[in-house]
Amino acid sequence: MNCVYELYVRGCDLLEHGDYQAAIVPLTRARNLEPGKASIREALGRALFHARRYERAAEEFSALARAAPTNDYALFCLGRAMQLLGRHEEACKPLALACSLAPQRADYRLYRDRARRAARGS
Repeated sequence: MNCVYELYVRGCDLLEHGDYQAAIVPLTRARNLEPGKASIREALGRALFHARRYERAAEEFSALARAAPTNDYALFCLGRAMQLLGRHEEACKPLALACSLAPQRADYRLYRDRARRAARGS
């Protein structure tokens, strides 16, 4: 079996079981070996987000969004990470884009609206 695939599967298993800190290790190694793999970057971003490492999570989701500008989930997660870093104004654009790409997602709209209010200082 491919080393990258093994790292990815191990990381996803840890992520699925809520062991976010541990999942970061194999997923980071997999990302370093295959930086262009969206599935690896998404899983790593999720692990980092759940481990409250929002700056690094934002970096992963930003890379995903640059590579696939219509990836609503990457844009949403980027916006959420920005919000949790207190960077509400920066969160507005990716959250608005995510809402435009997936208008059926009420959760996207909820966080977009919260970011807008926080950016205005309301």
